[in-house]
Amino acid sequence: MPPADRLRRTRSTPPRHVLVSGAGVAGLTLAYWLSRQGSHVTLVEKAATPRRGGYPVDVRGTAVEVVRRMGVLPRLRDAHVDLRRLTFLDGDGSEVACVDPHTLTGGVAGRDLEVPRGDLTDVLHAVVRDDVEFLYEDAIDTLVQTGDGVDVTFRRGSGRTFDLVFGADGLHSRTRALLFGPEERFHHYLGYCFAGFTLRDTFGLSHETVLWNTPGRAAALYAAGDAREVHALLAFARPEPPFDLFRDARAQRDLVARVFADAGWRVPDLLTALRAADDLYFDGVGQIRMPSWTSGRVALVGDAAYAPSFLTGQGTSLALVGAYMLAASLSGRDHAASFTAYEQTTRDFVAVNQNQIGEGDATLFPTTAEALARRNDMLRALAAEPSGGGRPAHSALTLPARTSVT
Repeated sequence: MPPADRLRRTRSTPPRHVLVSGAGVAGLTLAYWLSRQGSHVTLVEKAATPRRGGYPVDVRGTAVEVVRRMGVLPRLRDAHVDLRRLTFLDGDGSEVACVDPHTLTGGVAGRDLEVPRGDLTDVLHAVVRDDVEFLYEDAIDTLVQTGDGVDVTFRRGSGRTFDLVFGADGLHSRTRALLFGPEERFHHYLGYCFAGFTLRDTFGLSHETVLWNTPGRAAALYAAGDAREVHALLAFARPEPPFDLFRDARAQRDLVARVFADAGWRVPDLLTALRAADDLYFDGVGQIRMPSWTSGRVALVGDAAYAPSFLTGQGTSLALVGAYMLAASLSGRDHAASFTAYEQTTRDFVAVNQNQIGEGDATLFPTTAEALARRNDMLRALAAEPSGGGRPAHSALTLPARTSVT
């Protein structure tokens, strides 16, 4: 059977009633393709409204083809952030090197995208909002699989039965915990924590990132455009994962303040802004690695299944591609065969992108003075080189034919 035929549902196939947990990039993309196939899609999201804000995110390689097939590429091109330089500073604030961002990220100028996360989710929400049932300010409480479906109770008290359930609920996935067990089984901690937030731009930056380093510590300012705000990041080495801090914002702020108490450059200003920030996001740097992404009638996608960490810059791209591949695998097959196909066609792409971690780790967060000196020498050499043609990992998967209803 030709690939295109394998991807199509027939009109005689009864529509599936499916639940997607999480209205982020993976969840919205999956909802789009499943609704296009004829499924009745319900999307549950713990936030009260569509989420805004967040750092700019990258859409590279194969993921660009996903958004093109969704018809949203022109709108994302309009939202593209033209990041023009990446400046590295030493501990005293002096410049080490200024490089083309694509040289380090592996992005391709004129092809790949960098867009504010809120703009991306707005665009994705716009193409599904009329075709998908949204349940905001709610979440899955329990899942019970039967031979015919999945009985779901929601935290607000209602209960329903779905043919299939998909966890697109992020790094700290509730769906994954219910089906597979505690996050600690699958979270591969990479030895760093970070705090991200926004603050008023008093730094005179535009379309650039400035990154300050001392061994084991980094502070970054990211000016995505000409807005009045900049994104700040404070990252630091920590041997133990911060699982004990996830629900304690005050302890998070206190820890960051202690780690950076003697730091120079503009870090004291950042610590002051950190105390007042109302959009603080604190987490550990880690990956999710699982032997299987599916169980019965439930499948995981995006960060819930295979978060690569922000050091790879590929979290958003994996979410887009993974959602497409999961939907493509479901077209015209029973769920067991579909889930097997999803794993077989997508796992190598996930693995090669997760394995990009070594390059980002060495570049951004050297933990010793010797490693930092080597990194700085490398940056000085790179500053004289043109940006490359992209990393093979970003385009290491060719999408199958479009999912469709015949």
